[in-house]
Amino acid sequence: MKLELLAPAGSLNKLKVAFRYGADAVYVGGKKFSLRAYAGNFELDELAEGVKYAHDRGKKLYVTVNIFPKNSDFEEAERYFKYLQDIGVDAVLITDPGFFSLCKRVAPNLPIHISTQANNLNKYTVEFWKNQGAERVVLARELRLEEVKEIHEFTPDVELEAFVHGAMCISYSGRCLLSNYLSTRDGNRGECVQSCRWKYKITESSREGNPLEMEEDDRGTYILNSKDLNMLTHIDKLVDSGIISFKIEGRMKSEYYLATVINAYRRAIDEYVLHGKIENLETYLGELNKITHRTYTEAYSFGKNDSTVSYSDDQDGGTHEFIAYVMDYENGVAKIEMRNRFYKGDTLEILSPNASFNKKFVVDKVVNEKGDVVEDAKFVQEILYMDVPFEVQEGDILRRARK
Repeated sequence: MKLELLAPAGSLNKLKVAFRYGADAVYVGGKKFSLRAYAGNFELDELAEGVKYAHDRGKKLYVTVNIFPKNSDFEEAERYFKYLQDIGVDAVLITDPGFFSLCKRVAPNLPIHISTQANNLNKYTVEFWKNQGAERVVLARELRLEEVKEIHEFTPDVELEAFVHGAMCISYSGRCLLSNYLSTRDGNRGECVQSCRWKYKITESSREGNPLEMEEDDRGTYILNSKDLNMLTHIDKLVDSGIISFKIEGRMKSEYYLATVINAYRRAIDEYVLHGKIENLETYLGELNKITHRTYTEAYSFGKNDSTVSYSDDQDGGTHEFIAYVMDYENGVAKIEMRNRFYKGDTLEILSPNASFNKKFVVDKVVNEKGDVVEDAKFVQEILYMDVPFEVQEGDILRRARK
């Protein structure tokens, strides 16, 4: 079966970015019933537009309906499932058995994938969901790849999906009460405030009047802050385990983040499929360091791992920054939308799914819409015209190494 690169899309524009940079499918959320309530998410008409945009390009769109619902959610969810079936959504991701039963009853032609929130940890659970009619199961992040392989061998006719890149939750399969307890926003209803990323201090309270504080440094200890997952080096092992859908986390990430990560994994997967190895592995690993990220980890893919917590609040800002978005290109001149300040004489690099990927050039002639020469591009989202010696296309990104 063909490997699927599955990308997040927190908005319609991010969906378009994901497909441009090589995603085979995207997962999105509507305005309700999704575990990323603070992403942009999709109105009903945007879902229909997204499905058409995907299908016109031979791609797929999956919709997350993966909250832990209450009784009051079911009447509206019934209408929602019917609508998703009517517009041709390729699958819904469901956690709750009640929602699963409702979907099967009111939208019988709508394929169902079981969300990772359902704690899919063993072959018998996967077999159970297969017998209920699920086409795919998204595996828990806590599994070792050897356990995944055993699941695949036990249920070879079930599609297996797994996260390969992005932020991780410190709680077991993302089922967490911390946000609700500290802020009244329920992570299991899509409203998580990521309180695991906050600074904490633990005190030994029996020393009355003189508590002993545990601190990593003078900023406190980030004891609940997980590192970011990165499995690009191990595509061969993911394939051998039986995983067919490689899932990137990040419905709340920027277009630049998505373009960079998707592009790296797309190129790596294609090289592996074509040559049996990733010929430019170091290049693609370098790409993943050009974006904001926490320290990378392989989590539990190869067994027990005592080094999955990031004890710092800081994220690495990435080696490069997003400078401009390419809107058009003709006769050696790119029409761009400026995103970060740049100057004449700067060296820019092209992020593209095409042949101009990673080509560099020095900024020379830049003019604004009035025809005035610009040597200091400092107005955010200003439309400019720049000489670019390599062919670029709409949707390409210009970036610059941080100084």
